[in-house]
Amino acid sequence: MPNAPPDAAVERFRETLTHGLGLRDDCRIGVAVSGGADSLALLVLVHAAMPQVEAATVDHGLRHEAAAEANHVAEICTSLGVPHSTLVLGRRDKGNVSDWARRARYDALEEWRVHRGLDVLMTAHHADDQLETIIMRLNRGSGVSGLAGIRARNGVILRPLLGWRKSELEDLVDACGIVAMDDPTNRDDRFDRARLRKALATADWLDPEAAARSAHALAQAEEALDWTARAYEGRRVAEKDGIISLAPDGLPHEFLRRLVLIALRRIAPDGAPRGDELERLITGLKQGRTATLAGVKCTGGTFWLFSHAPPRRKN
Repeated sequence: MPNAPPDAAVERFRETLTHGLGLRDDCRIGVAVSGGADSLALLVLVHAAMPQVEAATVDHGLRHEAAAEANHVAEICTSLGVPHSTLVLGRRDKGNVSDWARRARYDALEEWRVHRGLDVLMTAHHADDQLETIIMRLNRGSGVSGLAGIRARNGVILRPLLGWRKSELEDLVDACGIVAMDDPTNRDDRFDRARLRKALATADWLDPEAAARSAHALAQAEEALDWTARAYEGRRVAEKDGIISLAPDGLPHEFLRRLVLIALRRIAPDGAPRGDELERLITGLKQGRTATLAGVKCTGGTFWLFSHAPPRRKN
């Protein structure tokens, strides 16, 4: 049986849940637990703070050690009295392994959450993860939304450890007498995040907690910008006979960009244009051009028009 986490840590965590994330005591919580120190710390904190908790471990099928790691987590959950499930993913897509693993992992966890009747899903992203994410997005030229980093709440997904350092979580797991598993892919130089993590390990002048506060401020700014854009939507965006029209005159570029996204998603809800694609589209629309993006025909002029693009002709 693991030792109970320190009372001060539990109270700090409970404060985040109740005041930061607004959870009720009767909330049914699912926790994603990989077996690393971060997720094991989350597990013991949630177990100590909330009465209704279940855990799941995802086996991506990419490493032979994954099954043993899932069994290790299952044994810890059994000792805590926490129901546990191992989710084994099917055959992976071709292409980027990291992207596939992330999408498949969240899809499997969401299916498990719904099946188990859980209200929310918690993951163990922490302040050091937040710093890495912000720097990676800076390197990609991200705007306000990207630089807001990892959100503390994204629908039913909650990340209550964004204010905690990785070292704090490792110390907590040690204090509970739990052995954490090590995933060697976290140090694999084939992955961008692993290379960045190594570089940041020697950058003691960077403060992950300060970066987490900045990300939180930017997330609030993102919410305000999105709220204002939605207010503009009622005055600037109209729809008739399946055609969306947008009046762009005099709008600041940031609101124009958001309203174009709104118009595109009305026509193609599953469309996800990249930032550079969107900027090229807006430049063309300002010049009165016509272009197609994400299956949407977009025409510039006094009013910008958006409609379903006609099917491509077969040669």
